[in-house]
Amino acid sequence: MIKNKKDKFSLPKDVIYLNASYMSPLLNSVEKVGIKALQKKGKPHTILPNDFFEPVTRLKKVYAKLIKTKEYNRIACIPSVSYGIASVTNNIQLNSKDEILVIEDQFPSNFYSWKKLAETFNAVIKIIEKPKSGDYKAKRWNEHILEAITPKTAVVAMCQVHWADGTLFDLKAIRKKTRQHNALLIIDGTQSVGAFPFSIEKIKPDALICAAYKWLLGPYSFGFAYFGSYFDNGIPIEESWSNRKDSENFAGLTDYKDEYKDGANRYCMGETANFISVPMATQAIEQIMEWNPKEIQKYCYKISKDALKDLQGLGFTIEDDDYRSHHLIGIRIPDFVNIKKLKQQFEKNSIYVSIRGNYIRVSPHLYNTKDDFTQLVNCIKSTIK
Repeated sequence: MIKNKKDKFSLPKDVIYLNASYMSPLLNSVEKVGIKALQKKGKPHTILPNDFFEPVTRLKKVYAKLIKTKEYNRIACIPSVSYGIASVTNNIQLNSKDEILVIEDQFPSNFYSWKKLAETFNAVIKIIEKPKSGDYKAKRWNEHILEAITPKTAVVAMCQVHWADGTLFDLKAIRKKTRQHNALLIIDGTQSVGAFPFSIEKIKPDALICAAYKWLLGPYSFGFAYFGSYFDNGIPIEESWSNRKDSENFAGLTDYKDEYKDGANRYCMGETANFISVPMATQAIEQIMEWNPKEIQKYCYKISKDALKDLQGLGFTIEDDDYRSHHLIGIRIPDFVNIKKLKQQFEKNSIYVSIRGNYIRVSPHLYNTKDDFTQLVNCIKSTIK
């Protein structure tokens, strides 16, 4: 079993940070790499032509191992999830009345572009709602998603782990159903990849889009997009010089090329070489690979399980273990709890979580301990006395 890694981060000792799904702290090693990279930019004569390409290739190879694909050239570096989703929707044409399936309360970056696409082609956005009552809500939600995939379905756009409550979706079953109806599967992995296992080889999505600043422990305004074969001949939303064939030859850059580089390179953002973010993201993912997302899940389960049982005993509702993640936990607040007072207590005790509607979103990592959860429970108990 992996051990606590708080010494790898610079979080203050008096802070209980259970909010990685909002934004992760940087590893000390990533911060150090970022400072070194920033200082190098102060000496631009040391930045060579190869520095525009080789570090990016290394980063793609490292990330490819994390998401379990051998095709690292199907990975593009992007500035945000909205950029990645826009690149996807820019290359999809629909028929009138085709359906785009999304899930209830999907994060906006994976919704607005689909809404615009539906309006363009007179298609339909179909929202699969979470069951409002009864037991096994997440199980039934998964079942409803599968039932909703029909011959009318053109695209299923969703996440692996719901950003607000931690619901875990059965992507293998959903992928199987989408294939039966020739529908695309587009995944936002921002709230799972890095802390929860993901396999391109097993799920085979048409695209996987991830921001780096949460569970990938990386910098803000940086991320990754994996594109399957459907997008091989697509049109990027910008035309970066470095995405064209032979762009490594600086002396020949004005010998304009029509051909893009292989795979998904055409979808890379301009200035992909980002001399600060690229080495930071590489260092972060290498550390995650060493820790292993499966082990991160086990650790988060170990430190949280007793506290969650205590909260259930107090009347809070938590999804069954089989249908939720352990790094992002939605704790439904019962009606008798004053949410405003609860927030004040969290602030008073330097406990950092997110309140999303009537849920406490708790998102631990390896820098947290069982005692952090004990203090969380005690803080809640003091609120409802």
